[in-house]
Amino acid sequence: MGSRKCGGCLSCLLIPLALWSIIVNILLYFPNGQVSYAASNKLTNYVWYFEGICFSGVMMLMVAVVLLVLDNESRYKCCQSENCTKKYMTMLSIIFSALGIAFSGYSLVISALGLLQGPYCRTLDGWEYAFEDTSGRFLTDSSMWSQCLEPTHVVEWNVILFSILIALSGLQVIVCLVRISIQLSKILCGTYSVIIQPGII
Repeated sequence: MGSRKCGGCLSCLLIPLALWSIIVNILLYFPNGQVSYAASNKLTNYVWYFEGICFSGVMMLMVAVVLLVLDNESRYKCCQSENCTKKYMTMLSIIFSALGIAFSGYSLVISALGLLQGPYCRTLDGWEYAFEDTSGRFLTDSSMWSQCLEPTHVVEWNVILFSILIALSGLQVIVCLVRISIQLSKILCGTYSVIIQPGII
């Protein structure tokens, strides 16, 4: 019972994390709240991978809903014995938690790449990725940020939002890993008793 409540709480936690991922990813399209840069496609290319909107957002919402349904396993019966049904639900829970790790892991990697690449901005040489060849050094040297003339404060905008996306995706990965460990412990540690039918032995 305790592990079921814990699993349900973890599944519920995925929902606000997914909703925040969607919001943060949408904000990346509008530096300083301006729509003109998205309309003229003057944004970092990693924004168009929809890592926060689709993968750690909508897809994770679907995973969370499925996991919540599976956590309420007492309403469903897929085979003759209750023990069999519980094991089947546990296996499904492990599969969907693994999918959650894949979705949030994708968002984590893409967000990290977007953070390291830096924003697409206007410099004295025109529109370019001003920090693409710095291997992320610009993240610790704020004096370099002045190279981006437009959009205003776009470096801070990208650094903050991509960092939040990385944190949200990382939390989703952790939640799904914890769920998998809980479900595996049910199977490996014998939470579900083995039922032997009369006459088999």
